[in-house]
Amino acid sequence: MRVLLSCLAFLVTGISSFAQFQPGRIDIVRDSLGVPHIFAPTDPEVAYGLAWAASEDDFFTIQESLITGKAMSGIYKGKAGAQTDYIIHLMGIPALVEARYEKDLSPAFKRLLEGYCAGLNAFAKAHPKEVLLKRAFPISPKDMVQYSVLQLCVLSGADKALSSIFKGTVPVLPQIRPGGSNAFAFNSRKTSDANTYLTINAHQPLEGPVAFYEAHLCSEEGWNILGANFPGAPCILHGVNEYLGWAHTVNDPDKLDVYQLEINPSNALEYKMDDKWLQLEEKKVTLKVKIAGAVIPVKKKIYASVYGPTMITDKGTFSVRMPAQMDVRGLEQWYRMNKARNYTEFKSALEMLAIPGYNLVYADRYDTIYYLSNGKIPVRNTNYNWKNTVPGNTQATLWNDIHPLADLPQVLQPQSGFVYNTNHSPFHSTNGNDNPVNRIPNMGYETLENNRSMRFAELIAGYPTISFEQMKKIKFDRQFPTQFAFPTNIDTLFMLKGTDYPNLADVITNCNTWDKKATTDSRGAATFLLIYKIANKQKGKYLSTPRMTTQQAVELLQEVKTAMLRDYGRTDVTLGDIQKLVRGEKEIPIAGLPDVLATITTVPYKNGLFKGTQGDAYVELVKFTKDGPIIESMNVYGASARKDSPHYTDQMERYAKQQTKTMTLNKKEVYRTAERIYHPE
Repeated sequence: MRVLLSCLAFLVTGISSFAQFQPGRIDIVRDSLGVPHIFAPTDPEVAYGLAWAASEDDFFTIQESLITGKAMSGIYKGKAGAQTDYIIHLMGIPALVEARYEKDLSPAFKRLLEGYCAGLNAFAKAHPKEVLLKRAFPISPKDMVQYSVLQLCVLSGADKALSSIFKGTVPVLPQIRPGGSNAFAFNSRKTSDANTYLTINAHQPLEGPVAFYEAHLCSEEGWNILGANFPGAPCILHGVNEYLGWAHTVNDPDKLDVYQLEINPSNALEYKMDDKWLQLEEKKVTLKVKIAGAVIPVKKKIYASVYGPTMITDKGTFSVRMPAQMDVRGLEQWYRMNKARNYTEFKSALEMLAIPGYNLVYADRYDTIYYLSNGKIPVRNTNYNWKNTVPGNTQATLWNDIHPLADLPQVLQPQSGFVYNTNHSPFHSTNGNDNPVNRIPNMGYETLENNRSMRFAELIAGYPTISFEQMKKIKFDRQFPTQFAFPTNIDTLFMLKGTDYPNLADVITNCNTWDKKATTDSRGAATFLLIYKIANKQKGKYLSTPRMTTQQAVELLQEVKTAMLRDYGRTDVTLGDIQKLVRGEKEIPIAGLPDVLATITTVPYKNGLFKGTQGDAYVELVKFTKDGPIIESMNVYGASARKDSPHYTDQMERYAKQQTKTMTLNKKEVYRTAERIYHPE
């Protein structure tokens, strides 16, 4: 009877939500590669269509994400999922959303969320066999906000901080830095045709909950944008509209603090605050966990201090405090960025400071370029070392204010005519005196360079002015800089002589004759891939010193040769022989290596082969002209994650060959070239 009532409740609620919108007013227009272009009179109706189209392409991932946001992973995944549910409650995310949803979010954005949820619930109702967890439906706007807050807390380092507290902190040794993202913008001071250019190129996992989904959203209320988002997001997270566009890369300022509380020896639930003992706030939460097919309620205690979520461990009692855990407006800021029509409106959206991180590179049709190392960063007491755990026994460490946007590293309209970021130092985001100055203590901004930043600097120095095709050439470059920029200097590997080590002469030759290009026909690139893999697997052995010694280099190459002979039976393999782009039954050679501009990160696949898992996940190249933006894009596999879809793998060859496709914001052109036009019903 309980199950029947639950199903009836879902049906009634789903119908009620569905009835608020008329699917016949919404067009989903699929182009020849299956990319959805959503057209409707209002923004909420467009969001409805986006939810339906995205569910057609990857309902599984959307559900998994929102099940996590609803703190129902324990029911879906058992004990492993229950750990995530516990963290959500520990972080106080449900309580935050419940308290702030109505007063902090605008009516227009809440209506947008309602439209997306209505589309999602309607799809679930129409496809009941695809529903992973019936009790997770209907999805509500608050569920979506809960998941977004969780994701932005993870962006701020919550998962790493909590893990280190629960398990004990272990120092991390230097390693070759993988992954990354690229973003460039050029204005008429640098471009050869006086137009403004933008490269959008975040490096994300190629599949899963943070893999990019490409879509075009267009309403009669001024929303017309093409770009990418993550499964379950109701708007574009980076892309271009008729007036402007922006790219994100990951940055790493200090967005989170860990406090060690001073506990009363006579009472483990009291902590000292200046000259007073305060009581930890204690709550009981009930986690629902699937065990042996049955859902079992499990009661757990969670604690909080004035600093924030608190964990009692054998090594002490610790609290975590981060601005991301105090704001529910992240998605709304992205929506406002979607709707901005000029730099002033875009800057107004940024002033919300609701997104706790990410670099941002901006360009518009008015010849404006802008770089911001965005962050929701606390104003901290300068008398403490905030790089480490700080005392949790004084008001002096209890921050409440956030640095305003003006305090963050940024560059507007530099004399050089360009801005860029490749996850490197925000204080080197252009050329000359226009670079930001690291002037405010305790913000924790990174100051490193990487191979991509060094390679970009090399390339851009060769262009007094730059054309759109030359910008593309830079973006798709697969060569390391003249001098490697890994945390450990590995040049010793390339200074060995085969005559000194005859048994390693073949792999030494592979290294010494390598042009540092990560092409599929390169033996040197294949050898370097194995060097990279083995060195990172044994960081303590090979990457624990500032410079690799000759002995370390010889031992590392011996391991590389052993692996080659074991897995391939020879040492003259090329990168394309051992590195593949794989989806389903399709497998093709793929170029690239970690930390080249056209990056790819791989994991072991089978028989000694490696498959791509992260890298150039979505590329969007934009030229702003007086007649509107000219747009090219490139995705990894295809528009759909469904194995039976013709668009499951139809972009793989294009991706491997670095071939972009032409895209447009022009409604008439989209309809004229459509492969399919239909309503979400």
